[in-house]
Parts: sequence; structure tokens; C-alpha cells
Amino acid sequence: MVVATPNDAHADVVLDVLAQGAAVLVEKPIADTVENARRIHRAAIDSGLPVLVGHQRRYNPIMRQARDIVASGLLGRPVCVTALSTWYKDDEYFKAEWRTRPGGGPVLINLIHDLDLLRFLYGDIESLHALSSNAVRGHPVEDTAVLTLRFANGALGTVTVSDAAAAPWNYDLAAHETTRFPQQDINSHFFSGTEGSLTLPRLECWRYRGTRSWEQPIEMSRSVPLQRCPYQEQLRHFAAVISGTETPVCSALDGLRALEAAWAVRESSASGQLVRLPG
Repeated sequence: MVVATPNDAHADVVLDVLAQGAAVLVEKPIADTVENARRIHRAAIDSGLPVLVGHQRRYNPIMRQARDIVASGLLGRPVCVTALSTWYKDDEYFKAEWRTRPGGGPVLINLIHDLDLLRFLYGDIESLHALSSNAVRGHPVEDTAVLTLRFANGALGTVTVSDAAAAPWNYDLAAHETTRFPQQDINSHFFSGTEGSLTLPRLECWRYRGTRSWEQPIEMSRSVPLQRCPYQEQLRHFAAVISGTETPVCSALDGLRALEAAWAVRESSASGQLVRLPG
């Protein structure tokens, strides 16, 4: 069963489907609240049925290539990552009033994708600190947020998200996943380690030819990004999980962890304090 209801109905529908003995693919975010996400996760464990979450970037072959590069040790020990999700959403977009209210801003609509992407490549987020602003539009919800991250592996990260910035630096415009958006041949995510660095979505790998030093030449090689529709791949994978030939790429636990991080951004920006995430 594919669940693509409004977010606040996800939990009840998913729980009902699991109770009927069927596997679920639920659109992101997994639920509207962390507690509802935990209910889904517990029900998936209790039922033994797979629950997949529609963070579609995980199903893009580009992301599998990037994960293989990181896992291969080509970057060495992870050091830091910088991610941008900056674009301009026009007035027509905000005619849907829920997008102007808490829960409807770019943190839960856009940033949650980047948080899941970062977890997929760098592992669990240990803690974060965030600032947010609604200064451009004045809606009750944020239009811009900036955060710093500490990963469990010791790496640090910075992420900027805004739907009020006239800018092309975001994964959606760069990854060629859909014809809905004009495409830009640019990068939006930059991963750096002790041995090399990697860009997304262009899959450029930067490494020194010999001695690692800022005074030595550093060279770039590029893997050819595999182009496949992540939405079609998501459905293919769901069928394969149901048949038992593949294991979930984005499980209920992954969906829960991404939602916990997104709500931690809201919590930190409201309190001004560092927020530690559940392990």
C-alpha cells in the first residue's frame, strides 16, 4: 500500500494498513510528529512488515554511487560537509495556507530531505544547533534556517535552507531527477575527508596526486552519474522488498531519525540551545 495522504493522517493510515497485514510505502515525512513516527516504527517491528519512507533521493542511483565512494574510504576519515538548499518560491505557492504556518515551512518540506541525505552518507547526527528567520515574508513559519551539525563519527556540517532566496544552489535543480524544475549543472553538497572530497550531485572527487598539502596540486576526477527516475526506482524497490529480494533502503527507523532531526531544528531555533538527538 502507498500512503500519500496529508502528513497528519500518515500515522493512522499506516497503522491501519499494517494491522491488515500489508507492507507500506509512506510519503515523507513519515508522520506529522515524532511521537506518531515512533508509533509507526514500533508497529513495523511488532508486525514484522516492511515500512518504507518516500525520501526519494535515496532511491536515485547517484546516491548509491556517492555512498559507495564514501564507504570505499576514498575520502578518508569524514571531516566536514556543507549543504545548500536555497531557492525562491513564488506567491502562488503560498496560496495553500498550510505552507505559511508552523510545520509548513522549508524545514519540514525541504530540509528534511537534506538531513536524510546527510545521514545516508555520513551516518547518525549526534547533535545540532540552529537559527531560523521569517524576516522576508513574515509568516508564522520560517522562510530561512541555518544549522550546524555534529555527526556520531566526529564530522561536522553546516546546512542552509531558504525558500526566499533567489538562488540555484539546491539538490532538486541540480540532480536532474524530474522535468518539473529547470535543471542546473551545479553542485549543492560538498563532503570533505582527510584523503579527498566529493561533490553532489556531479560526483566530482578531489584528491592530491601525491603528498597531501595545500601547496600541492589537487586533481578532480568524476564518476558518470547514473540517471534513473528515483520515483520509478522507489516503486521498483518497494515491490522487491515485498517479494523479499531486497532490504529497505529507507526504513521506518530512517524516516523517524530524519523527522527527529527536523524537529530538533525547530526546537533549537526556538530555544537558542544545542539539541542532542536520540541515538
